[in-house]
Amino acid sequence: FSSYMHNLLSTSSLWLFLNLVEQLPTITEHSPASLIAFPFEESFPMKCEATGNPGTEFRWTKNGQDFDPYQDPRLKTLDDSGTFIIPNNGNLTEFQGNYRCFASNKLGTAMSEEIEFIVPTIPKFPKEIIDPIEVMEGQSVILECNPPKGIPPLQIYWMTISLQHIEQDERVSLGLNGNLYFSNAIETDSRRDYCCFAAFPRIRTIVQKTAMSVVVKSTNSLLERKPSLLTPTGKESHTYLVKGEDLHLECIAEGFPTPKVEWVKIGFHELPERAVVESHGKLLTIEMVNEEDEGKYMCRAKNPLGEVEHSVVHNCILSYCTFTNHLTHIFYFSISEVPTSNRKVLKDGTISIHNAKPENSAVYQCEATNRHGTILANANIMIMMEGERFSVHKNGSLEIHNVMKEDMGEYSCFAQNTEGKVAIAATLEVKDPTRIVDPPHDLRVLARTTIQFSCQAEFDPSIGDDFEILWEKDGMALNASENARYILDDGVLEIINVSFGDQGFYACVARTPVDQDMAVAQLSVFVVSLDVPDPPEDVILSEHNGRSVKLQWIPGDDHNSSITEFVIEFEESQHEPGSWKEMMRVPGNHHFALLNLHGHVDYRFRVSATNEVGRGRPSQATERYKTPASAPDKNPENIKIEGHLPHEMDINWEPLSPIEHNGPGLEYKVSYRRQGTGEDWMEHMVKRHSFVVKNTPTFVIYEIKIQAKNHAGWGPEPEIITAYSGEDFPTAAPEGIAVEVMNNTMVKVRWDHVHKDKLNGHLGGYRISFWRLRSLLYSKKTHGDKHTLTFSGERNHAVVTGLKPFSEYSLIVMAFNSRGNGPGSHPVSFKTPEGVPGQVSAFSVTNIQKHKVTLTWSPPVDANGLIIGYILQYQLINDTEELGSLTTLNISADSSKLHLQDLEALSKYKFYLRCCTRVGCGPAASEKRTTVPEASLASIHGGISNQGWFIGLMCAIALLTLIVLIACFVNRNKGGKYSVKEKEDLHPDLESQGINDDTFCEYSDNDEKPLKSSQHSLNGDLKGGDSGDSMVDYGDEDAHFNEDGSFIGEYSGRKERVSMEIKGNNQSTA
Repeated sequence: FSSYMHNLLSTSSLWLFLNLVEQLPTITEHSPASLIAFPFEESFPMKCEATGNPGTEFRWTKNGQDFDPYQDPRLKTLDDSGTFIIPNNGNLTEFQGNYRCFASNKLGTAMSEEIEFIVPTIPKFPKEIIDPIEVMEGQSVILECNPPKGIPPLQIYWMTISLQHIEQDERVSLGLNGNLYFSNAIETDSRRDYCCFAAFPRIRTIVQKTAMSVVVKSTNSLLERKPSLLTPTGKESHTYLVKGEDLHLECIAEGFPTPKVEWVKIGFHELPERAVVESHGKLLTIEMVNEEDEGKYMCRAKNPLGEVEHSVVHNCILSYCTFTNHLTHIFYFSISEVPTSNRKVLKDGTISIHNAKPENSAVYQCEATNRHGTILANANIMIMMEGERFSVHKNGSLEIHNVMKEDMGEYSCFAQNTEGKVAIAATLEVKDPTRIVDPPHDLRVLARTTIQFSCQAEFDPSIGDDFEILWEKDGMALNASENARYILDDGVLEIINVSFGDQGFYACVARTPVDQDMAVAQLSVFVVSLDVPDPPEDVILSEHNGRSVKLQWIPGDDHNSSITEFVIEFEESQHEPGSWKEMMRVPGNHHFALLNLHGHVDYRFRVSATNEVGRGRPSQATERYKTPASAPDKNPENIKIEGHLPHEMDINWEPLSPIEHNGPGLEYKVSYRRQGTGEDWMEHMVKRHSFVVKNTPTFVIYEIKIQAKNHAGWGPEPEIITAYSGEDFPTAAPEGIAVEVMNNTMVKVRWDHVHKDKLNGHLGGYRISFWRLRSLLYSKKTHGDKHTLTFSGERNHAVVTGLKPFSEYSLIVMAFNSRGNGPGSHPVSFKTPEGVPGQVSAFSVTNIQKHKVTLTWSPPVDANGLIIGYILQYQLINDTEELGSLTTLNISADSSKLHLQDLEALSKYKFYLRCCTRVGCGPAASEKRTTVPEASLASIHGGISNQGWFIGLMCAIALLTLIVLIACFVNRNKGGKYSVKEKEDLHPDLESQGINDDTFCEYSDNDEKPLKSSQHSLNGDLKGGDSGDSMVDYGDEDAHFNEDGSFIGEYSGRKERVSMEIKGNNQSTA
């Protein structure tokens, strides 16, 4: 046989099997090639794990010399492992070096890759004095960073002393080497604090270079020039990257105007899809390069005066040990104690073994090194003779009996004759068998119940998602989609509403692509009559022992449903005779219970049973058993201490229930004393469950305990609780009140805490009371309604909202506790700024004519500032209610009326009016009106009067009017005969006349429901009396005037005011 090894690039196992019993050592885990001792780590494991049969022994070398970690007490070693741990004890430099692990057994030795243990030092920029760089405007500048060496990755930042990043653009660039490049300098580049920061994130360190100064001198004539490259230099360069690394190509040019950079790949129309151009075109990046990315890339920098080019030839290296035409390699072979007579090492990294024999079994390792690094490849070759479990058939087949995990691997068969050689390979994988570890169990259940079969299995983890559990019934596969009563979920079969048709044998099948396992369970279904259990029988008391007794019973019939528990109840004759209460519950398989009882109680007991159907009737009651009196078993609970008054402390507690008295004569001993004073306990005996301690200091801590006692003795020693005596009002006001105006409706208030000695209780929080003094539109101050906000807890600031703009306010702050408020602070006044005004009042459109209307309004109720004017906007509305363009007019602040002209006849308009202050304009008030047509109302009436139907209608109305008048005349003559009529004539009801006056009714109706056809005449009538724009309309709602201008009464709204004026006029003319 011959064995050949070519280009050993990864660990593999090559086995020539005529017999396999033993196993060569194989290193399965080791630390990475670089192990960095970060200062924040607690320890550093130097890992080395291996397999082999027989077992392996480990040894280490450091810097090529033997190194035994077991001899150094500072190192921690692990049993049956080559791993040792270096603790971070602050002195790690002596462990720095290159380590290598060796795992050996009698068959050979395996070697790990070299592991470098690095103890990083803090990188530092050298201390240096850097002269200022002076350049003329338009010249290029390079600021060199030259970062110190450290643990990669390295990140470079250019910032100012105040940590402001230096802006980068087409003109200013950060190079891959960390330098800062200026294609051409401008005056604003002059500064004295250009700082280069080097960040090493793995060691959490950032270092700063000495600040550099750049002075750009201005010139009247900038010299334009064509581009030239700042980096890289020359016409062409080469890169070599291992497949999978990232490619970064950079071109930074100088010149004026600023050059633009373009990238092309020679021989291609466009860049590779994965290529990304960044940094304003100056950086080309391709992540995880492969063979397709090889080639020549060219960058071209150009401006209007010319261009410059640079080519980069990129070579992708498949691995560290290939493409010898690009790189020089050095090969090292490690072969463990193997005869060399039939072995030849070739120059291309190949070992040839002729006439392989068992003694050629060994661990073969190739270590190749070039400038990119080192790689170690392993091959375990074991050649052995035929044995018990392995047999080779005449046709060359290999048979393995009783296969084990150790038999996994790649098997190769070689055959040769005079015509040549041939080889085939086969991989053997050995899986763990699939086993059902929790099979389903036989079930016998009632019809119409729900049952579950559970089935859990183990299988080889490498199989993953190819494992499944199937269910069969009587040999037929179950499908949940065909029967909604079957639910299959994660190894569980659930059958809902079981029937006789569900009886049978159910099989759980755990299946993988390799093998399967099966388990079977039987389901039986039956129907019985179920009911609650019968009452227990022979319920008796025994083992009487003072306050304990044994209760035992015989269960009644469970009616085909097992008893799950027994309920024991008691009744006593002294406090609540005839009332049965539950005492305890015991499991269904217990037929007795030991009862612990209260003292001085006359008991009797009964028992009931419970099953799945419900709780059965109770048993017959036992004879009575009276327990002897004894001291109380417990003291009062839920003790509450309250201080409603400053010099009192109310103590309340939950009294013992009557059955807990354990005997007659129950009393409570209340004990209290001030904490930390060394005073003796003050004690009082009471029968109620409350006590008031008088004459206590205000808000001091007391210790309290309450103990129960009866004629038989004292209860257990009570627990001491602590509480405060009564609270009083706080005696000090907050100081340091400061108000910060946030906006025109909100302020922030700050204050100093009231000292706890002045609180006289638990601080509940703080309250802010504020009131409006005046609007800044007026000088007179008034005390407005007081508003109070409460803020709980220990705080020293709060926000007050809902204020009115352009106003002066005053506020105070006070602390409060459960007793109430403390004194208020000194009032603090503040002013809110202007805001936008509210909506204008009484906006109306009147005097509507063919081409003009009159607009009237009143200032807003809430001006919120100095009114600087009004904005009127109006627009046409067409027949489909679509809005036209807006026309805007500015109106002076002192106006309240506007005659708007040049409108279109018979057109619908919408008018918007806003009031404005210096802050802005408020919400708009709006009205819709339609201008009148050209034809006059008189002509319309004239046209109607000429119609025949109209003349007939008027005659009919005249006739009816005559008949009504005659009827009224007759009725009036008849009414003169009665005394009531005479009294009415002597005392006329002027008020009724006013209310029934036809003119008054007409005006009132028109005020509420104005008609377009009558609006003009209505306004004219109002003007006849005084004016529609009276002081009552525009003044405050509380303004009241008589005829000479003095106050006479109260009017509340425009509608009532108009009605009252008209009513007065009617009365005066009646």
